[in-house]
Amino acid sequence: MDVFTSDFWSALFAIVVIDLVLAGDNAIVIGLAARNLSKDDQKKVIFWGTLGAIIIRSLLTLIVVWLLRIPGLMLIGGLLLIWIAYKLLVEEKGHDVKAGQSLWAAVKTIIIADTVMGLDNVLAVAGAAHGSFFLVVLGLLISVPIVIWGSTLILKWVDRYPSIIYVGAAVLAWTASKMITDEPFLANLFGNNPMLKWGFSIVIIVAVLLAGKMKNQRKSLGKAS
Repeated sequence: MDVFTSDFWSALFAIVVIDLVLAGDNAIVIGLAARNLSKDDQKKVIFWGTLGAIIIRSLLTLIVVWLLRIPGLMLIGGLLLIWIAYKLLVEEKGHDVKAGQSLWAAVKTIIIADTVMGLDNVLAVAGAAHGSFFLVVLGLLISVPIVIWGSTLILKWVDRYPSIIYVGAAVLAWTASKMITDEPFLANLFGNNPMLKWGFSIVIIVAVLLAGKMKNQRKSLGKAS
């Protein structure tokens, strides 16, 4: 993908937003896993745990980028991403992470927890990259430092401005629609019809946001009663 095209920059923007929205609270795992250790050990855990998590997440994302080239998997991945976008809006996330009693136990906890929690992130980034390994790596290089050192600030923003979650969900839904419309099996349907592509993307985004908002309103009414 040419770096001087709008497609490149829109894909990179989508990857960074996805990383920040989906991984913003994953960094809290580091603090929870290392909370019983000394200050010096906590610094080592943050370094080694973060390094291990980044390496595993990068490898998983690159593998998924390759897998998405198999006919039919772009469609499946897009449908899964629609569900992930919806769950982002309606799911109440917790941080039930066991604190490590030793440095390497804490590092292991961080890597395992981040890998499990980051599966949605891996699929979303791989879909947004449109087969570009360079975009995956560049997106991680930009967003991972922000997530690690700015996770607390990101979470405060999300708590103060809940609309940020809706922006993230919209980006996910847009990425999902792009994956579906780029599926080779559907080339005859979407290939030469840009208006249909845009219309489909808008319908998916609106449907996800409305479904999430209605679910949250029902939950609020249930709690109130």
